[in-house]
Amino acid sequence: MNRRMLLLAALLLTGCASVPRIAAPAGAGFGELEPLYGVSAARDALTIRVASGGCTRKEDFAFYVDRRDGAVRLAFGRKRMDICKSFAAGHADLAFTWAELGLEPNAAVFIANPVTRFSGP
Repeated sequence: MNRRMLLLAALLLTGCASVPRIAAPAGAGFGELEPLYGVSAARDALTIRVASGGCTRKEDFAFYVDRRDGAVRLAFGRKRMDICKSFAAGHADLAFTWAELGLEPNAAVFIANPVTRFSGP
């Protein structure tokens, strides 16, 4: 099963939980969602900071929006791995407009991805 299918399966299972959280099949867990170094919501876009070896582009990511019980859950997954090798650990900031995400700019959004610290310089 590829990463995209695991991401979709994990997000579809959220309806089975009584608490708004991501429920994943055994073995899938949050490991299939891209760890984020940060998330920033601005007037015109939502920006995520992700690990990069130097070749990460916005087109390398897919997102999934789940609207259920009045809450909007958003998850990001990598479609293509960044195989570039930079000298130091790096990151990339990827901006997704609210229109691209299919969301209103004032919508409250829950991010399903795990957030981790940036260990680079």
